[in-house]
Amino acid sequence: MKTSNANKIWTDIKSKYSIFFVLAVLFVVCWLANENFVSVNNLSNITIQIAVVTILAFGQTILIIAGMLDLSSASVLALAGVLSVSTYVSTESLFLAFMVAILASVACNIINGLMITKFKAPPFIATLAMMTMARGAALMYTNGQNIYQIGNYVTFGQGKIVGIPTPIVFMIATLLVTWYILKHTVFGRSVYAVGGNEEAANASGINVDRVKMKAFIINGIFVGIAGVIFMSRVNGGMPNGAVGYEFKALTAAVIGGTSFTGGIGTSLGTLAGSFIVGFLDNIMVLTGVNSYLQQIVRGAIIALAVIYDIWAKTKRTKKKLGNIEAKSK
Repeated sequence: MKTSNANKIWTDIKSKYSIFFVLAVLFVVCWLANENFVSVNNLSNITIQIAVVTILAFGQTILIIAGMLDLSSASVLALAGVLSVSTYVSTESLFLAFMVAILASVACNIINGLMITKFKAPPFIATLAMMTMARGAALMYTNGQNIYQIGNYVTFGQGKIVGIPTPIVFMIATLLVTWYILKHTVFGRSVYAVGGNEEAANASGINVDRVKMKAFIINGIFVGIAGVIFMSRVNGGMPNGAVGYEFKALTAAVIGGTSFTGGIGTSLGTLAGSFIVGFLDNIMVLTGVNSYLQQIVRGAIIALAVIYDIWAKTKRTKKKLGNIEAKSK
C-alpha cells in the first residue's frame, strides 16, 4: 500500500512539475554553453522579449483547454495595434488608445466565437479565416504603410512601473489573471470540463457555447494588450508586425503541457514553456547558430511538442482502460 501511494505521489509530481525540471536543466545547459547567458541584462532582455508571445500564449491556453485554438491572434494583434496607435496619434490619449486595442481585439474574437458556436465552424477554419481578414484589414486601414512618430505611446512597451519594465508587468498581470480564472472560478472548471468531454459537460448542465464565447472574449482582451505592447516596443504601428507569433504562442502553450486534445493545461506550465522557447532562441543567437538552422530547430520543437502530446494522451488512455479492466475483474 505504501509503495502504491509513493508511486502515485511520484507520478503526480512528474505530471505537475516535470516542465520546470526541463526548464532548470535547459537553463544550466545554456549557462554552460555561454557564460553571458546568465547576465542580468540578458535574462531581463529574454523576459521582455517573450512578454508579447507569453500573453498570447495565456489566451491560447484557455482556448486549447476548452478544445479550441486561435490561429488569428497575431493578425488581430496587428489590427488592434495599428488602430490603437492611430487613435493615440489623433487624440494623444493613452487610455483611449489602450481601450481601442482591447475593443477591436474583443470584437474580432467575438466573431470567431460566433462562427464556432452558432455556425459550428471548426476553430481551425474559423480562426484561419479571421487571420486573413484581420491582417487584410490592418493593411487596408494603413494603406500598407507603417505609422511613425507615436510619441508617449512607447510608454506601454518601453516604460517602467516601480522599476519593472512594463512588458513584464503586463505579462505577470495576465499570468495571475489566467491562473485565477483556471484555478479558482466556476468558469475555469467549466473550461476544463468542456475541453475534456464536451458532450458530458453539456449533459451536466454547462452552457458549452457560453463557455466558448467567454474564452474567446478573454483571449481577445489578452491579444489587445499584446498588440499595444508590441507596437510600443517596435516604436510604430506596423500592419505587417508579429507575423508567426500565433505559432510561437501555440508552441509555448503545448510545450508547457497544454494538451491539443483539450481538458489539460496550466498557466504556470505555459509560462515555463514560453521561457523554454525564449532560452533556446537566445542561446542560438549567443552561440552564433545559423538563422536558417534556427528556423529548423523551432519547427522541430513544435513537431516534438505535438508528438509528445499525442504520446502522453495515448498513455493516459491506456492507463484509464487498464484501471477500468482491473476494477471489472
